[in-house]
Amino acid sequence: QVQLLETGGGSVQAGGSLRLSCAASGYTANTYCMAWFRQAPGKEREGVAATVTGSSYTAYADSVKGRFTISKDNAKNTLYLGLYSLKPEDSGLYYCAAQPRPCAATLRVPSYNYWGQGTQVTVSS
Repeated sequence: QVQLLETGGGSVQAGGSLRLSCAASGYTANTYCMAWFRQAPGKEREGVAATVTGSSYTAYADSVKGRFTISKDNAKNTLYLGLYSLKPEDSGLYYCAAQPRPCAATLRVPSYNYWGQGTQVTVSS
């Protein structure tokens, strides 16, 4: 059973930065699609960035392209999300998600079966 634990959330002012981490355990497959999602109160969960372990592939939502960076440390089974030039509209609960291959590294919720509990990001103006 894959388990995902997100850390690194917090409260920052607009223009600030954060780095989120997602520690994964219980991996049984060699390759996973992994992604970050976020959900603001009263809104649907939306995909932010995606990647594939062991690959240089990345995908970003248009709203965060150029400001967020997804990266991974395969040896540590850890996924990261660097958040830069933060805006108040970036606030929300940020989730890490994973899906073993065969998988599609999309920004769509149905592509992933494993989810963390989330870490809160709050950006004040």
